[in-house]
Amino acid sequence: MHCSYLRFPADVPSGGRRVALCLRVRRFLCPVISCGRRTFAEQLPGLTRRYGRRTERLRSTLAAVGLALAGRAGARMARVFGVSVSRSTVLRLVEALPDPEVPAPRVVGVDEYATRKGRHYGTILVDVERRSPVDLLPDREASSLAAWLAKRPGVEVVCRDRAPFFAEGATAGASQAVQVADRWHLWHNLSEAAERCVADHRGCLRVLAPDPAQPAPEPEKFEDPSGSPWPRGHRFADRTRVNHATVHELLAAGLSRRAIGRQLRMTSRTVKLLADAATPEDLFHGQWQGRPSKLDAFKPYLDDRWNQGCTKAWTVWEEIVPLGYQGSYQRVRAYFREKRLSPGPNRARPPSPRVVAGWILRRPETLNEAERLRLKAVLVHCPELDALTGHVRSFGQMLTERQGERLPQWLDAVRQDDLPGLHTLAAGIDRDRDAVIAGLTLPWSSGVVEGHVNRIKMLKRQMFGRAGFALLRKRVLLYS
Repeated sequence: MHCSYLRFPADVPSGGRRVALCLRVRRFLCPVISCGRRTFAEQLPGLTRRYGRRTERLRSTLAAVGLALAGRAGARMARVFGVSVSRSTVLRLVEALPDPEVPAPRVVGVDEYATRKGRHYGTILVDVERRSPVDLLPDREASSLAAWLAKRPGVEVVCRDRAPFFAEGATAGASQAVQVADRWHLWHNLSEAAERCVADHRGCLRVLAPDPAQPAPEPEKFEDPSGSPWPRGHRFADRTRVNHATVHELLAAGLSRRAIGRQLRMTSRTVKLLADAATPEDLFHGQWQGRPSKLDAFKPYLDDRWNQGCTKAWTVWEEIVPLGYQGSYQRVRAYFREKRLSPGPNRARPPSPRVVAGWILRRPETLNEAERLRLKAVLVHCPELDALTGHVRSFGQMLTERQGERLPQWLDAVRQDDLPGLHTLAAGIDRDRDAVIAGLTLPWSSGVVEGHVNRIKMLKRQMFGRAGFALLRKRVLLYS
């Protein structure tokens, strides 16, 4: 032994008081004459490390706080525990943690996450069987995913959405793996296509609310080509018409949509809506309808009872409560009073395309009596929507009962009907047919991946959007 000295490493607080250990550390002589370090100090395994001012227990505690709360919040929480530490130290302790050693995954889930929404995206890879993330990639390029999969030949299943870059990367990097399209994304795409189809036939929805025979005097209105009245002189309507004309003039002049957005200071979504609309009135549907009410779904029934001679609001209210009405009696009384004072027949407004699409997409047994009657009236007057309902429910049966072998017949049936919105969806599914059939047949899905993507959003917000990729990857992989 050469000599000894004292060390005072800080330990985990006890009873709200700071704790410091007093250690007498021995320094030894090295017997090897050729060694450049003539003396060396002993370390206590599991307690100290070279140049360490904290015990290993305190270091691991602060690192766990940093993983959960990041820098500023972690430093504030540590002060509550009785440890004075800076946010930079907390982050350094997190960055010094080694990456976890995870076994080679067999079933991998792939999805994107946004580091800056609309501009920069990365890729998260999750072991679906263990339900834990295995890696983060700084981009969402197909080449990066292919290189990652090529280093892991044991991957047998790749769960993904229908994004083309994930499909290309999985094919190039793991040609032996089965690609599985996520069922939730398939149903979400079908719901969007169904709503577009209903919107294309919104004229058929007016059969539930026919125009009054003798309309009351109205202010000046604009008649669009479809026959729907829209008021002029309204600030929103006039501004929409001016923006629609300006965007179409710039498109005719040869400008791109991105250049139009920069020039007019509009978002890409606003420019797309204005450019895709043939007339500005296509953007007004539902703007002048008024606030929705719980009574809207039962107004056709109230109109029928009024026409039958039943003018007592209390009687009709007692009839619609068993049908599922959850509103108050005052709403029914006010509606009947409006019908008494109105010079002409007072009719209920037609349901919006989104409401009708919701009726079509839901299970039939979950609809109440009023919704079933209104949906039946729509389908009777519109064969196209009747065919759409059959296709949606057939696809829902395929999805819930895992009957992926029926997909080719479903695609052929869709192409035989005049439903352009479903034709677009069918064409996209046909390009990715093998993955969709696997998604409708195998038990794997990307649900666990979506949960980790939501957790990444939470971690980003904790760090106020200032964390780099390395720190974000460390927190995601070591969070559990």
